[in-house]
Amino acid sequence: MMIFFIVGLIVHVVFFLSIFDIYFTSPLVHGMTPQHVPLAPPAKRLVLFVADGLRADSLFKPDDNGTGRAPYLRSVIEESGTWGVSHTRVPTESRPGHVALIAGFYEDVSAVAKGWKENPVEFDSVFNESRHTWCWGSPDILPMFAKGATGDHVHTYTYPPEREDFASTDASRLDTWVFDEVKDFLNVAKSNETLLNMLHEEQNVFFLHLLGIDTNGHAHRPMSKEYLENIGLVDSGVAEFVSVMDDFYGHDGKTAYIFTSDHGMTNWGSHGAGHPSETLTPLVAWGAGVQTAQREGSHKYDDNYLKEWGLETSMRVDVNQADIAPLMSSLIGVPFPVNSVGVLPLNYLNNSQHFKAESIYANAIQILEQFRVKMAQKKETTISFLFTPYQPLSDSKQMDFMRNARNLIQKGQFDEAVKRSLGQMFLCIGLLVALFLMVQSSPWTYYIYCLLPVPVWFSVMREFETLASLVRSVPSLPLSKCFGYFLLVTFGIELLVVSFFYRAMLTLGLVVLALWPMVSGLYTKAKVRSLSWMLSCLFLAVFPLLPVVGREPDVNYVILFVCICFQMMQVVLCAYILTSTHSSLQLKQGLPLFNQLVSWLTLVSSFLIPLLSSTRLFRRLLSILMSLVCVYLLLSTGYEALFPPVLSWLMFAWINIEQETMNTQGSSNRTELSSTDFAENIDITKIRQLRLDDIRRSYFFVFFIIIAFFGCGNIASINSFDPASVYCFLTVFNPFIMGGMLMWKVLIPFVIVMCTFESIQVSTQLSSRSLFLVVLVISDLMALHFFFLVKDHGSWLDIGTSISHYVIVMSMTIFLMLLSVMTHFLTSKRILIGRKRKMHFR
Repeated sequence: MMIFFIVGLIVHVVFFLSIFDIYFTSPLVHGMTPQHVPLAPPAKRLVLFVADGLRADSLFKPDDNGTGRAPYLRSVIEESGTWGVSHTRVPTESRPGHVALIAGFYEDVSAVAKGWKENPVEFDSVFNESRHTWCWGSPDILPMFAKGATGDHVHTYTYPPEREDFASTDASRLDTWVFDEVKDFLNVAKSNETLLNMLHEEQNVFFLHLLGIDTNGHAHRPMSKEYLENIGLVDSGVAEFVSVMDDFYGHDGKTAYIFTSDHGMTNWGSHGAGHPSETLTPLVAWGAGVQTAQREGSHKYDDNYLKEWGLETSMRVDVNQADIAPLMSSLIGVPFPVNSVGVLPLNYLNNSQHFKAESIYANAIQILEQFRVKMAQKKETTISFLFTPYQPLSDSKQMDFMRNARNLIQKGQFDEAVKRSLGQMFLCIGLLVALFLMVQSSPWTYYIYCLLPVPVWFSVMREFETLASLVRSVPSLPLSKCFGYFLLVTFGIELLVVSFFYRAMLTLGLVVLALWPMVSGLYTKAKVRSLSWMLSCLFLAVFPLLPVVGREPDVNYVILFVCICFQMMQVVLCAYILTSTHSSLQLKQGLPLFNQLVSWLTLVSSFLIPLLSSTRLFRRLLSILMSLVCVYLLLSTGYEALFPPVLSWLMFAWINIEQETMNTQGSSNRTELSSTDFAENIDITKIRQLRLDDIRRSYFFVFFIIIAFFGCGNIASINSFDPASVYCFLTVFNPFIMGGMLMWKVLIPFVIVMCTFESIQVSTQLSSRSLFLVVLVISDLMALHFFFLVKDHGSWLDIGTSISHYVIVMSMTIFLMLLSVMTHFLTSKRILIGRKRKMHFR
């Protein structure tokens, strides 16, 4: 079993990782010649304001009284600047959004496998091409551009990470810190001759990253008073800073200003996907070299935003987010970022036609340079193979061959001879594959991907006799029943595949499963257990029809769950912690220390308490359930708090009805569930052979795993999760801890299903290896579906979604192998504390 597990794990891990090597490779190339406009630029310096998480409608739309939320920027739009909507691309996150703004290229897909903090590949940017860049803002964003810059001309000033607290009484103080620090910096420069000279050089950039709006949006939602007031604070801060800059440079008129956002935000306070509230961001430009306000003669946009925002008379110029980088380069005369794919928006420039022509020409050459380098890096190798012409054997040689084969069969040496021949044949195949890759100078990973199938198929072909016996036994099988099972499994797998796109298909599947006792005849023999199964299936079928978790937190659902389990003191305590924490955060009193301590103790104890309970089947399962439910409760924000209890009800019903199925089939090795012990060694003599019914059990398991996956939301979507889920544990922004907590929340339903499957293996006395093999076959068939559904065309969202589905199914296969080991330990091991207070495992 261990060898099977290790080999299977290695094979699936390799093919899982191959998708990252094939699809998630960096599109960036290096070696291009930087292109710049050969004419004098209109601006000596540029100020970039990025209001993190600001939606376009939140800035442009007047409030209920008809007044603008940002009066200064509104006056710029109507009098002295050019404005429009900047269209971002998925994923609408801070890091890829800032890279698109400042470097001019969209999401580097290789970052998916490398982390979200920094871009995995060095890249060029406007900051890098500038003479000096001074940055103020978040420690999560600024170091990325300083690290990728050549030299030490990018200077960053960040506040401590602890300030990024979602429970903060006033997150707008992050933006106040930025404005105050910039003003202090300019004041200090007046008495520092070296710094003053640097500031008066050309091609300088000032970058102000304003995170307060995003933090308030996550904590209070974009329609909240805190979010909207933060916009007003930023507007007044921008107005004051422009005045300070003009005074510092003596009103020389050589400063260009750009105000925009990296991404928007949904109504429920998240971002990452492609909803218009996330992809539509504001863009306002004014100052040196920027076109002044123009009156709109005719509306060229089909949406109703101009009327809704009260800007019908102002000309709107929309851009793609990556177009802002070449705009900044053109304004201050620095070379275009060599990896930029942005197209210079000429309508934002206020300059001569000659300057515009030179600018767009340099922009086009810069993009063409990338294409030339990519073509030069491609190598074509022609390989010719020499094959020995086939020569048929003469009649005498054929007779000698047949005579030797008969002798080998009679001596019982035929199998060994075949195995030796197979070994030599596959060895030759492996050598040919290696030679083919060597001639092409392929990476070492290609050797793994191409050579791994060779030993796998060799192992399959060594069992040729077994496969032949299976084929010979087909006529003796009940073909009608086999065909029926084949159709059901095919339909079931297709249903699971479709459920990745439409969650409601899981509801259909649960309704069909609810009818199983009626169809199989179990209802007449075990009405109570069958009725429990049917009701639990129908109750669970409601969850896939509910909206994705995280959009509108409502702890009332959590209280409803507590009312169901009020007798469990630990659950009641966790419910108190949850409600008091959310109440404290709403009152802006922060996260209470007592609540935080209890939450972390509950998390830690959830791994230990089950190991102290009895290993009898129902006692251990109940202990595991209650421990996991307490943690899940603390991580809940809405109806999902009801999901684990309903899932557990169905799991207990599944265990009972499977036992009833075994009894109905007249199994000779009947065992009472109440006396089943996880810790007992399984009697090998009682392990039975695989039956057709076991295929159904394996399919049920895979179906319940998918239910655990998508029951409360689509985890393939980045914005399915709400940071509010982890507020009982921490409120200071920490992507790794928060991500780990949210991942454990996803895993809890998996553990419940996996422990149930372990129980069924024990109670049905079936080899775990046999049952798990069927599960792997079903999972791999699903993975094969998604492999052929992978897209390499269309939008980034379509391509990314198709790849993520394949990755999810492949990772599920690997994950189930690892989780089986974990659940076996969780169910069968027990911590014994002796009289001498010595603790050991049994």
